[in-house]
Amino acid sequence: MNSIQHTDVLIIGAGPSGSSAAALLRKKGYAVTIIEKQYFPRFSIGESLLPQSMVFLEEAGLLDTVRKHVEEYAFQFKNGAAFLKGQQRSFYDFTEKFSEGPGTTWQVRRANFDHLLALQAEEYGTEIRFGHEVIAVDVESQHPILTVKDEQAVQYQIQAKFLLDASGFGRILPKFLDLESPSNFPVRRAIFTHIEDGILDDPDFDREKILITVHEKDPRAWYWLIPFADGRSSFGVVAEQDFFDHYQFDDASPETLQATFARILADDPALSHVLRNKKFDTPVRTLVGYSANVKHLASQNYALLGNAGEFLDPVFSSGVTIALKSSSLAVPLVVRVLQGQAVDWMQDYEQPLRKGIKVFRAYVESWYEGEFQDVVFSKTQNDKIRRMIASLLAGYAWDEHNPIHKNAKQRLSTLAAYCREDQPQAAVIGIEECE
Repeated sequence: MNSIQHTDVLIIGAGPSGSSAAALLRKKGYAVTIIEKQYFPRFSIGESLLPQSMVFLEEAGLLDTVRKHVEEYAFQFKNGAAFLKGQQRSFYDFTEKFSEGPGTTWQVRRANFDHLLALQAEEYGTEIRFGHEVIAVDVESQHPILTVKDEQAVQYQIQAKFLLDASGFGRILPKFLDLESPSNFPVRRAIFTHIEDGILDDPDFDREKILITVHEKDPRAWYWLIPFADGRSSFGVVAEQDFFDHYQFDDASPETLQATFARILADDPALSHVLRNKKFDTPVRTLVGYSANVKHLASQNYALLGNAGEFLDPVFSSGVTIALKSSSLAVPLVVRVLQGQAVDWMQDYEQPLRKGIKVFRAYVESWYEGEFQDVVFSKTQNDKIRRMIASLLAGYAWDEHNPIHKNAKQRLSTLAAYCREDQPQAAVIGIEECE
């Protein structure tokens, strides 16, 4: 093994949190090296961005790069979210939200989107080592050291003044440092693929919104349909395992997974009608037990970004937004460390980041418990309530001015109770009484 290499900041993973962190650090003039096990472009789900993420992309100098390639990669303009359950339909327009900030974004193929961010990070001077795998981690000394294996299986060591883990579901530091903590979410499975959706001139379908469909027979299960601008969509279904067992779940091959998926879709007439001309033409995949947590998000010489720290659930597309927010919060603190200043990572990073995650968690839990579904499908929502909900769905989970931000779980319960009774004005009063 050769002598130890050196850099200012090491980042594990070149996804959105890693690339945005690198771009922010390069703006400050620091040397940044990213270790990325895969080669880009590579497939990933999480294709429906939230408007809040636009703020962080612009801050990192990455938004113009995405904007320039919208047509080339068929990124779909997105202005909201639509919901479907049997004959019930609802939608939220993100431009009509409570919080300030962008109200539109895109739905993107993550292979292209992530690659664009990584290329721009390289353009800013980041060194990205694709095909390199972290095989050991040492954070005991002040300056952490990674042992890495390159494409030819040659091992080397690289040391940095600070280490950021942006490895997503790879969760490198949590695994090596025994930081993993059980999630209190039930174990759920997702089955997903990309399809030719065949949706033409359907007055009940809006390509500018993600469509979230609640399974008609089991409200614990839901589908995502994320349209792209070229007639294709990301399509998936999420539920606990017993739901899939009812449909003779078989993951022996992409073909058997597709057969399972087709049976599940056929049992939902409303969504089957929307997708009556669909074509399955891409291998179907599955992921189980993806919700995760950790004992802490940072220490004196490392921090966890995005999904490497915590992943909740795909239902409201919060993953990329949390990833970019974590980079935005962490990088100024890394700069302070590099300048020799003391940083309270719990107070300045973990607590602020978890405030928004806690809000996302509240309405994910409320969704599966049925309360948030009652809110979404309420026919008599007050405009003020709609704007508050639109802000949450648009990713503004850190906006403490939103009345349903504080004690979000309690306030969603209050809101659901009033919506069930068709008392929209009382719902507003009830929420304000929680202040």
